Amino acid sequence: MKTGVDYLKDKLAWDEKAAKIVYTGRLDEYFGFSLGRLDWRSLRFEVETLDQEDFQHNAVVNYTEREPAFTRITEHKHFDPSLKCKKTVITKEYPDSFEEGKIPYYTINDDRNTALSGAYKVMANKQPNVIFLGRLAEYRYYDMDDSILRAMEVAESLL
Repeated sequence: MKTGVDYLKDKLAWDEKAAKIVYTGRLDEYFGFSLGRLDWRSLRFEVETLDQEDFQHNAVVNYTEREPAFTRITEHKHFDPSLKCKKTVITKEYPDSFEEGKIPYYTINDDRNTALSGAYKVMANKQPNVIFLGRLAEYRYYDMDDSILRAMEVAESLL
């Protein structure tokens, strides 16, 4: 087993080395964008160190209203309750448009992308040695727990 490689840079060589490939990259990129590019939303992050012990009393708080413009604040110290600090570090998460070079975080589920991802999924189903897994490869939104569950289900079906 080998992870952390750019499979698409040497696809044929990797295909020869393994009976099964678990592909977690972008679905449309696997097929060379042959049917067109799927749309994504990206994110932008701003990190701040605050001169206070606590900011929001929780690790993550989602903000669902139009204002403020950020959608989530993460206060990192709350992931480890044993941390006792006079300052705190927060990260504000802002929605951002996607362009090459940015990380694609979220699918855009409109008619065009639904049809296009469906066409790519038909092509993916014809790849018997490749398992398309995860947000990017399945063009699907997953919460982290759902993502882990999906990976476990796929692993169980293979074992």
